[in-house]
Amino acid sequence: MNQHAMYKFSVTVHTDDLALLHCLRGLSQFSQKKGNVRIPWGGTKKTDWKMANHKATFHFSSPAYRKCFIQEATRLVPDSLWKEVSRSDHDPAKPITQDQARSSKRVEIL
Repeated sequence: MNQHAMYKFSVTVHTDDLALLHCLRGLSQFSQKKGNVRIPWGGTKKTDWKMANHKATFHFSSPAYRKCFIQEATRLVPDSLWKEVSRSDHDPAKPITQDQARSSKRVEIL
C-alpha cells in the first residue's frame, strides 16, 4: 500500500475566499499530527480549487485528524466564509505525478 492510500479520511469544503483556502491548507497540516503532514492538502492549489468550483478536498490518515481540522476551522473561521460539502472514510489521497506538478506550475505562472 502506498503512503497516500492511508490518507483516506477526507473532507471537502467550499470557500470563495482564496486567502482562506491557503489558511485551510495550513490548518490541515496542523491537524495531521503524525505522518506526512503535506499529504492532507495535496491537490488544493489555486488551479485545483478554481477547477473544482471553489471546493477543496483534504485527506487525513485518521478520522481524529479530520475531526480536529473541522473543529479548528469551525472555531477559527466564520461560517459565512466556508462550509463543509462532504466527507468520506473511503477517499484515499492520490499522489501527484511529475507531469501534473509541471502542468500546475505552468498554469500558476500564467
